[in-house]
Amino acid sequence: MPNGSTMSVELVCLGWHWYPYRYVRDQEDGDGRPVLPFPGWLGDLAREAVVDAASVDRSLAGGGSTFAPDVALVNWYRAGAKMGMHADADERSPAPVVSFSLGQTGIFRFGTPATRGRPWRDTPLESGDAVVFGGASRLAYHGVPRLVAGTGDPELGNLSGRMNVTVRETGLTDGAGADPKARSPGVGGRRLR
Repeated sequence: MPNGSTMSVELVCLGWHWYPYRYVRDQEDGDGRPVLPFPGWLGDLAREAVVDAASVDRSLAGGGSTFAPDVALVNWYRAGAKMGMHADADERSPAPVVSFSLGQTGIFRFGTPATRGRPWRDTPLESGDAVVFGGASRLAYHGVPRLVAGTGDPELGNLSGRMNVTVRETGLTDGAGADPKARSPGVGGRRLR
């Protein structure tokens, strides 16, 4: 993580390994194992969420039919964990981001694409909630400043933490590389602080 990062979650990747500012298929650091596969059922669930969101936000219209997610970042938040304001900007594709929450309620801070500072809105995300952001909000800064203690989901055994699954379309192909210089115009770097 970059110096000054306020990311204190544990991360597992499906489909692509994500490192700050790039995606790769094989680990460059560590044991060199290939990435875990991206499950088709998760892609289907994310497409359904985009279709549902498009019924409310016309800027997402048609997004569900063309949304081809190929990566999931699975974040585990233990008690006291948080994630600083950042923009999901390492993908070449401008497709929406879909986020699923399980376990304790997390306070989701959603800002603007212009700055990681104010204005922002804090929204509690409970177990089972989904968030879709795309269109003009696709590169909005967002984060999780805290969890709400004692809000575990009894159906999940009252997890003493929160799992967040973020599903994305990278726009990458094997061999295409995920170098930040190869990003689409206007897509900046991701910062976790």
